[in-house]
Amino acid sequence: MASTPDTGTRLSPWVLQTPSLQSEFTAFRDETADPPVLVVQVGKTELKYQLRCLDDLHAMLKAHGDWMPLGSADEQKPAAEGTVEAWARSPENPVGGWYGLKKGLRGRFANYVPPVMEILGLAEVEHNA
Repeated sequence: MASTPDTGTRLSPWVLQTPSLQSEFTAFRDETADPPVLVVQVGKTELKYQLRCLDDLHAMLKAHGDWMPLGSADEQKPAAEGTVEAWARSPENPVGGWYGLKKGLRGRFANYVPPVMEILGLAEVEHNA
């Protein structure tokens, strides 16, 4: 079954692929969490990002107004300047730092959040290797 914007719940998660189309993952909103979260399941690993990242990233991309590289990187590796990943860690973003909530698994934002944005119609994502 293909994912649609109507899914995205714990019982009906989105089934998505990373931007490179190399890996599949699921994602859903948990608005009951404090703060509300976007839950990403990659194999047995669960990552959580503040749910507001969807609105914040959409606003930033609209203000940026042009193509922006994703620059996905693990938490332990630096993110390239001018990328979505760097913005998601920056003290200058709306939350003043990391959107990821679990230390050690806060990175890879640009690998998992943009495909959710795409299914919601909030961003276009290039699917290159």
